[in-house]
Amino acid sequence: MSFTTNIRLSRRTFLRGAGVALTLPFLDAMRPAFGAAASAATPRRMVCIETNMGILPQFFFPDKAGKDYALSPYLERLKAHRAQMTILSGVSHPGVTGAHAAERCFITGTPHPERGGFRNWVSLDQFAAEQVGNHTRYPSLVLAMSNEGATLSYTRSGAPIPAEKSPKKIFQKLFIQGTPKEIAANVEAIKQGRSLLDFVGDQSKRLNRSLSAADQARMDQYYTSVRELEKRLHSSEEWEYKPKPVVTAKAPEDIDDAKEFVAKTRLMFEVMKLALETDSTRLISLFIDTTVIHNITHHGNRPEVLGELRGHEEKQFDALNGFLTALAGTKEENQTLLDRTMVLYGTPMGSANSHSNVNLPVLLAGGGFKHGQHLAFDTQNNYPLANLYVSMLQRLGIETSTFSTGKSTMRGLEMTA
Repeated sequence: MSFTTNIRLSRRTFLRGAGVALTLPFLDAMRPAFGAAASAATPRRMVCIETNMGILPQFFFPDKAGKDYALSPYLERLKAHRAQMTILSGVSHPGVTGAHAAERCFITGTPHPERGGFRNWVSLDQFAAEQVGNHTRYPSLVLAMSNEGATLSYTRSGAPIPAEKSPKKIFQKLFIQGTPKEIAANVEAIKQGRSLLDFVGDQSKRLNRSLSAADQARMDQYYTSVRELEKRLHSSEEWEYKPKPVVTAKAPEDIDDAKEFVAKTRLMFEVMKLALETDSTRLISLFIDTTVIHNITHHGNRPEVLGELRGHEEKQFDALNGFLTALAGTKEENQTLLDRTMVLYGTPMGSANSHSNVNLPVLLAGGGFKHGQHLAFDTQNNYPLANLYVSMLQRLGIETSTFSTGKSTMRGLEMTA
C-alpha cells in the first residue's frame, strides 16, 4: 500500500545537530505527487568529455554491430557498464576539418575551424544551460585539464568560456561557504554586472531606431542574449544567499605534473561526481589535454610506439570506468546517478596518426537510453554526430528537433520509459 502526503521538502533541506550539517538525498516528498509533474521533477544530467589527441581506433571499435558485439581491448576496461553504454562508429561532424583545430568543435559541430575568421557556434552544454541551467546553483561547470586556454564550451555568440582547471578550486567553489562579507561582495559584483547590462540594453534600443531591418534583427538577437545573461545573474544573486551542500570528502590537492594526466583526470572525475550528486549542477564539460603524448600519437604503426600509446590510453579508460562506477554506485531515489546522467566520451580525431577528423571514436553511457549496443554507421559516408546531441537535448526535456548540423534524433538510439 502506498500513501501520498502534502508535505513538500526541498533538496536543500538541511539536518543540523552537534555542529554538523547534512544535505538530504532525494526523497519522494521532494517531488510533486501526481502525474506529469512528478515525471518532470526527475533530474536529468549531462557530462561531455573530450580527450583531444585521439583514441587508437583499432583498440576501440568493436568488429560487429548490434548487441552481440565482442568487447574491444579498450571497451574491455568498461565491461561492467556494457549494458549502460552505446558505442558509435562511422560518425563525425560534417565539414569539421583541420586536424587538431577540430578540438574546438567536438560539442559545437561548427564546420571548418581551420579557416581564417572562424567563429564557433554555441556548444551543446551551453545550449542546454540556457534552457535548464536555472534549476541548480551553477547552470554548468566548464572544466579542463590543460596548461593552455582550452575549453569545450562556447556561448551563443561563439565566444570561448574559460575553463576551471584546478580540482581544489572547483571543490572550494562548490562546497566551501563564504563569510557574510564575502557573500555581500559577490552579490554586489553580480548587481554591478546587471547594471552594466541594463545600460547596454538601453543603448542598443536607441541605436536600433537608425538601423536597417537586417541590422535590427541582429540587434534584437543581441538584446535577447543580454537579457538571458541578466536572468542568469539574477539567479546567481539568489543562490549566493543559500547554504552550499556539505560533503564529507576532503578537498583534493592539485597535481601539477602534466605527465600525470590520468591521475589528474581521476581527481577531476571525483569532484564532478560530487557536483552531480549534490545537484550543484546538472551540466558539465571537461576538456582532457593529452598533448604530453602528442609525439607518440604519430606512431607510424611502429609496434613499440603503438604499445606505449596503448598503455596510456588504457589508463584513460580505466579512469573513465572509475567515474562510471562511482555514478552507478550512487543511489538517487529508485535509480542510480548513472541512470540519470548522460556521459558522452570521445575525441575530435578518428586517427591522430593521420590527422583524420572522420569516423570518430565515441561512446554514450547512462542517462536513460536503451543501451548495450554498437551503432555502426558508414565509415566512409559518416552519420552526423550532432544527431546524437539532439537526442541528448531531448532527454534533458528540451523541446528541439535540431542542433548544429544535427537535423533529427540519432537513428537506433531510443529512450527508456
